[in-house]
Amino acid sequence: MVHHPGPLSTVQDLGRAGWAALGVPPSGASDSRSLTLANRLVGNPEHAACVEASLGGLTVELTAARHIALTGAHTAADLAGRPVAANTPYYARPGDVLRLGRPLGGGLRTYLAVSGGIAVDPTLGSRSTDLLAGLGPPPLRPGHRLPLGDQPSPRTMVDLAPSPALPARPVLDVVPGPRDDWFTPDGLATLTGNPYTVTADANRVGVRLDGPALTRRVTAELGPEGMPTGALQVPPSGQPILFLTDHPATGGYPVIAVVTTRCLPLAGQLAPGDTVSFRFARGADEF
Repeated sequence: MVHHPGPLSTVQDLGRAGWAALGVPPSGASDSRSLTLANRLVGNPEHAACVEASLGGLTVELTAARHIALTGAHTAADLAGRPVAANTPYYARPGDVLRLGRPLGGGLRTYLAVSGGIAVDPTLGSRSTDLLAGLGPPPLRPGHRLPLGDQPSPRTMVDLAPSPALPARPVLDVVPGPRDDWFTPDGLATLTGNPYTVTADANRVGVRLDGPALTRRVTAELGPEGMPTGALQVPPSGQPILFLTDHPATGGYPVIAVVTTRCLPLAGQLAPGDTVSFRFARGADEF
């Protein structure tokens, strides 16, 4: 049962792939790497639904005996008054209360996996909350009771999954976008040669960045085009917008570059005030 959802907590899995042609974005965990790790730690399939807590603050009570794990952004957390470390499975008894503080270092989103997974009804094959399209379960609220699936068997016997800390100044690999030729010749060099700051205008849909403006060479209007997760769309201001998992299926501004799939989990952890840089991917295998 949810006592307090924090600033924003939602149910997420690996998303609803294959519906973009009908205008449905993929949604799913902003940091899929952390979600799959949390599931492995409690013995769930990697695609099982978890709770994604943005900026911590989540307080939940376990109403059944389950194993739990926290991954992603590290927080000061406790279970029934005992400290809880990240990337480690814990056994929770009925009535135990789990509390998450704010992230302690880099990162924005923390993932809570419970053995058996969050068993809300799927929509278009996914249990993910999509804030833009309004699909899936609503964001968590006080008093919200989340159904759990059957206990997996056997549970993983891992005690700890060592993971590197999220970087303070992340660097994201990119490949040229479908409209990079709409920008002046130094457009991509400007993007990859300068740091950008994550503004307060950031959520699961996208992140507005502040930095050197990207100047367009072609100023004509652009009709709606398909947009992948990781697209760096550039409006007339010249300040790029990085699309995340709840992004619209189409957009009307040119895309100068696209963040590689390998770097999308890191992009999903960008928090307001972070400094982020971009570099060209070294090879096609990194996409």
